[in-house]
Amino acid sequence: MSRIQSARSPRQIALDAALTTAVFGFSVAQVATQAFGAKTGQAGSADVVGVAVCLLAALPLLVRHRAPRAALVAVLVGTVALVALDLAVLTAPAPAIVLVTLAERDRRRQDASFILIACIAAFAAFVAVTWARFEPESGEYTITALLWAGGWIVGDRRRLARQRAAQERERTVREQRLAVAEERTRIARELHDSVGHAINSILIQAGAARLVQDSQPERRREAIASIEAIARETIQDVDAILGGMRDGAPADLEPLPGIDRIAALVERHRAAGLDFSLRDRTSPELRLPPPVDRAAYRIAQEAMTNAARHGTGAAELTLECRDGVLTLAVANPVADGATARAAGGHGLTGMRERAALLGGTLDARRVGDRFEVRATLPQGPGAP
Repeated sequence: MSRIQSARSPRQIALDAALTTAVFGFSVAQVATQAFGAKTGQAGSADVVGVAVCLLAALPLLVRHRAPRAALVAVLVGTVALVALDLAVLTAPAPAIVLVTLAERDRRRQDASFILIACIAAFAAFVAVTWARFEPESGEYTITALLWAGGWIVGDRRRLARQRAAQERERTVREQRLAVAEERTRIARELHDSVGHAINSILIQAGAARLVQDSQPERRREAIASIEAIARETIQDVDAILGGMRDGAPADLEPLPGIDRIAALVERHRAAGLDFSLRDRTSPELRLPPPVDRAAYRIAQEAMTNAARHGTGAAELTLECRDGVLTLAVANPVADGATARAAGGHGLTGMRERAALLGGTLDARRVGDRFEVRATLPQGPGAP
């Protein structure tokens, strides 16, 4: 037995002492009254020996937590010994109390078999000795049998309740860990998309500024201003993504970007000298759920970044919403010598994950001399 199981609190010691005293007092009362008058003239009196035997039969209750099996054997033997000495203790609660303790504990099949055999043997001996000494009514046996069975049932129910509570705690811990892991994945994905897009856009703008720094000063200034704007927006995005983690308090920041900012994204690429266009076929009154709104923006952002890096500098983005499903498509000509990238890269993997989390799909493939990305995102029940 472990130290945890063996250690008893003062409250438990006081409870055991109270139960021992109560059982001892109840036994002495039965002896003194000769089974409350039911066995007058048939049973022994409450002399010193009788009181001492009642005490010895109750004392094992004090060790029922440290040595429950030994305590059970001791109280069962004491129960039989009392009636064998002509003491009319026909109602024996001590075994029921120890059975509660045993049934509360996690046990092996061998333990249950031992307990069952010990109780049946003791009860048979109790009935035989009681019948030989007092010829009691059958109802007097039934009370003791119900006490013992009830003690076991009560303890077993408490054990099951404790196990269910432990399982519920474990389930709660697992759910919390899963939620933390999912949140970390979401934050990592948002940071990858936001910062990765910003770095690629800054590279494009910086390259454009370098190429026209002498011949087109105005274009150079526009590119530098665009780099500044991209950096500022990226800082805002990072603050919005990470703000809620500070001290566990919700961040008082602007919401994360949605499809309403896709047009500005296209214009930024065009300002860098890229031939990007947008065909928005959605309704101005369209209101997407926030997860779908953010996912659509991030997928468009990543797809346009890929088009700028791997394409010829031109791309067409199409937005359409029908039957509660938002469709987003980005198509761009493929540069000479470029290889298909439908299965590679963290960007495409991230886009597929975003679509899958919302019950949607994402298809990325090369079709002839064009590379196409097509995402379908269900808006969910009740979407307009």
